[in-house]
Amino acid sequence: MCGIAGTYRWPDGKAVADRLTETLAHRGPDGAGRYSHPAGDGEVHLGHRRLAIIDLSDTGAQPMVSDGLVLTYNGELYNAPELRAELAAAGVRFRGTSDTEVLLEAWRRWGTDCLPRLRGMFAFGIFDERTGELVLARDQLGVKPLFLLRRGGGLVFASELKALAAVTGGSLEVDHAALVASLLYYWVPDSRCAFREAEKLPPGSWVRFRPDGRVERGRYWNLRDVAAEAQERARAGERPDVAAVVEESTRRHLLSDVPVATFLSGGLDSSYLTALAARDRPGISAYTIGFRAEDARFEAMPDDLRYARQVAERFGVDLHEIEIAPNVLDLLPRMTYHLDEPIGDPAAINTFLICSAAREAGVKVMLSGMGADELFAGYRKHLANLIALRYQRVPRPLRRGLSRVVDRLPVATARRGYRSVRFAKRFLSFADLPEETAFRRSYTMYDRDELLALVDPDLAEAVEDVLTEHADVYQDNGLDDFVNRMCLGDARMFLPGLNLAYTDRSSMAASTEVRVPYVDVEVVKAAFTVPGDRKIVGRQGKAVLKEAAASVLPREIVYRPKGLFSAPLRAWMSRDLAPLVREVVHDGVLVGSGLLRRDALSRMVAEDAAGQRDFSKHLWHVLTLEYWYRASASGSGRHAP
Repeated sequence: MCGIAGTYRWPDGKAVADRLTETLAHRGPDGAGRYSHPAGDGEVHLGHRRLAIIDLSDTGAQPMVSDGLVLTYNGELYNAPELRAELAAAGVRFRGTSDTEVLLEAWRRWGTDCLPRLRGMFAFGIFDERTGELVLARDQLGVKPLFLLRRGGGLVFASELKALAAVTGGSLEVDHAALVASLLYYWVPDSRCAFREAEKLPPGSWVRFRPDGRVERGRYWNLRDVAAEAQERARAGERPDVAAVVEESTRRHLLSDVPVATFLSGGLDSSYLTALAARDRPGISAYTIGFRAEDARFEAMPDDLRYARQVAERFGVDLHEIEIAPNVLDLLPRMTYHLDEPIGDPAAINTFLICSAAREAGVKVMLSGMGADELFAGYRKHLANLIALRYQRVPRPLRRGLSRVVDRLPVATARRGYRSVRFAKRFLSFADLPEETAFRRSYTMYDRDELLALVDPDLAEAVEDVLTEHADVYQDNGLDDFVNRMCLGDARMFLPGLNLAYTDRSSMAASTEVRVPYVDVEVVKAAFTVPGDRKIVGRQGKAVLKEAAASVLPREIVYRPKGLFSAPLRAWMSRDLAPLVREVVHDGVLVGSGLLRRDALSRMVAEDAAGQRDFSKHLWHVLTLEYWYRASASGSGRHAP
């Protein structure tokens, strides 16, 4: 895991590439490398910051140069041993043991045809000295990021958006449509970028830059097609062995020359991975979090620690417990800087603090249960949308009466919050809507009218574009299975846009690599071969994964109520952050610039304070957006707080 950067036919390219690379120092504190070469009427400059995981010697250093090919690469290939054996049988002689060299030689032999053969997480740039061509590529599921910016015939690229912002002299303009999208989702979709000129290379794709200025794009893997093919296999009677696939993926993700640990929340996904990892690595370390008792009580959060302790004791895991009692006023601007774009999920703080603690203990690699909920229908919204189909058959007068009663109930008092009331209000906000609209409304922040009331009237067209984009992505599928349609929508939008994005950026801020065994091409293929009625059975989400895990874990862990990898937002908002919220509403840059309407924000603050509605998540995201916008408006001088 590393940071990569480079320029291609860009003015003053060497100095720019050097600054790009230096901005990514936190991603790779173990080493730095540079490479330069003519490219047509210009030059190519590649940079690399190394976090040494496999082959810690200099033979794994980058950019790696070999017989006319040059590679700067971020990621891990979990099938590198098989690819190495195949290439060696074909006569390739390797100098070291790194997967970087395997990737370079695979490219030499197969070119872009090697990409669908790669099993792992990756983003890389590879330059051919003979042709002067530079190719950028990104992994199938978007685990690793890659940002690029083109001007004229020139290109800059980097693992993080802040690097591009730093080298363009503050000339990047904020994309207000992307900010509208971030308000809706509380993250920026992978199809958009917070700055207008910049873009994210889409998952499963590559782009080739030629010295004559021509640009060619290609797609080597498409999740939509993979899901459709899996559904056809299911129709033909194929039933994947989910336990075997997850176990094999977990074993591969342990490949490392440095210590590996796990996240262990005490929930199903992390407990299953930790138990499987402990089979291969007895005594493996795991890290878990708890919250201040008063915060957990106010938020009505489940006690996850006791489950994590139970798993650790049963499987001989060395458990490290971290209490989350952060100074959120200090952490908020720091996390906003590291997250690159306005991402309003406080779970990023948890990830950063866990990874920081692990790094201090000498751990560079962590396994996470990320992705299981998206692929196996484990979120409450999946079950809620199924229940909504039945709810719509209830006579309309009864539905209206229930809605009026629930609307009057408070979500909190001065002493505590009521999760069941929050869930009921949330459910009734989408239960009567058509499928795509209901699914969107079940996990986004606002409905259409609320979003229009919040933003500048000039952004009304952007609101419609963002809503249309969601509908287009969700409905672009060949599936006749409602549950798998939701899973596909999540895997294409929610997973890369939010969960993988904040995991990469907050873990790399602590110079730590996080691996995600569920977000693996073979696990994905198996997941979409499972019919929806085996993913949600009765009121049990992730039913097929629970069946698999039950052979390893105690039933108390497998069938416990779902926990949340989140933070006590209501407690923070009512105490630590209340003055800051008032400042942003009355004197913030977003309100002052006219992007957000003061009256709408004031109404949200008042209703939240009165316990009438729960706007803690909305207001947290407004704070992250405010800090991000302030830093972006100040130009190129963005430095870590």
